[in-house]
Amino acid sequence: MVAVFDRSARARALPLLNLADPGRPLAWRGSRRVDVAGFLADVADVAATLPAARSAINLCEDRYAFLVAFCAIAGRGQTNLLPSARTPQAIAETLAAHPGSYTLGDAGSGAMQALPPLMSEDAGAAVPVIDAEQVVAIGFTSGSTGQPKPNPKRWHALHASEARNVAALADALDLEPGMIANVVATVPPQHMYGIELSVLLPLLGPFAVHGGRPLFPADVAAALSDVPEPRLLVTTPVHLRALLADPAPLPKIGAIVSATAPLPPELAAAAEARYGAPLLEMFGSTETCVIAQRRTAIESDWHLYDGLRLRPQPDGTLVDAPYFEQPIVLQDLVELLPEHRFRLCGRHADLIDIAGKRASLAELTRRVQSLPGVTDAAVLQLDRPDSMGVCRIAALVVAPARSEADLLDELRAIVDPAFLPRPLRKLDALPRNETGKLPRAALLAALDA
Repeated sequence: MVAVFDRSARARALPLLNLADPGRPLAWRGSRRVDVAGFLADVADVAATLPAARSAINLCEDRYAFLVAFCAIAGRGQTNLLPSARTPQAIAETLAAHPGSYTLGDAGSGAMQALPPLMSEDAGAAVPVIDAEQVVAIGFTSGSTGQPKPNPKRWHALHASEARNVAALADALDLEPGMIANVVATVPPQHMYGIELSVLLPLLGPFAVHGGRPLFPADVAAALSDVPEPRLLVTTPVHLRALLADPAPLPKIGAIVSATAPLPPELAAAAEARYGAPLLEMFGSTETCVIAQRRTAIESDWHLYDGLRLRPQPDGTLVDAPYFEQPIVLQDLVELLPEHRFRLCGRHADLIDIAGKRASLAELTRRVQSLPGVTDAAVLQLDRPDSMGVCRIAALVVAPARSEADLLDELRAIVDPAFLPRPLRKLDALPRNETGKLPRAALLAALDA
């Protein structure tokens, strides 16, 4: 029997905060605690300064500033635009696609609108109530054409989806009623993984978030030291490798979450052994948000969140949930297993994830081909990881009058640094076969040559 989801019984409005106790911690700026009352005052102050518009690109680097800006934009009935890259070209393209929008950022960011000073001393600001159907965010990813694809997120859908993350993480941390866990995240808040695990968690669950974005092991240790136990580390396989390669100890961690790229079981086991904490790997996409999790050190199959349903297709998988407007197509192939579990069996997509960021090889190729003097190009991801465990991007380019160094300099303005091709090699011609296609083996051989 096919399950039928009832999408009619939705609240008309939902609060910004599920736990609105004015004195409970919601964030940390360094070791300085920000409680709910102070946070709501900051949100109200920022919202009062925003121009009339339908949407804004949230460019705040400081995670607490991003959180405040995200909520102020949503509270004004506007939409947070979250381009997949923060290059000038990506921002310009997003603004062009959403006329009348503006950019909002930290002081000195060059955004059209700068945040006022935060950490307001005022108190008594009300908890905003947001229309359940309001599109509070649009996350962008690349579709099969290689062009960025907008993924609108309605407030009721984020509420319902995040409830599953809250339950899974509270269980992993053994949180008792009244306890607050403190989140330190190495991933950027602008991407959906960062939104779910460092923005929505403190809004909709018993969590407070550290305002920094530590990248190096010493920074992670310092951020963890800023917050009390229990601590949740939100990270990626790349950052986990760097942490494990550093001999310095970390403050006690209650649980670890990893996503954005496949997590090798041996890396998960090493992290659990080193830090004495369970490590949950999360699975999802910009389109679906997180839909499943597993403890990779001890299991290979995924646990689908309650209320969701997978329907395998020849070229992917349909995902349905009560909060989806319609089933969403994943490019992953799955095998359904008993007890609401499934096994991943590969994917047809050309999407790649590096350090919490997502891109399309087709879109990267388009950008290389758009450079003056380039007559042909191909971009691919290498099979062998570098010393940081990252499988880097490489490019083969036909550009008779250009140098490799000049091409790379131009790419820095239009490609996120995580996806700059290293190496970029010039060729007289690409190794296309008789049908015009580029076999991967031929591209790798050309790179080695």
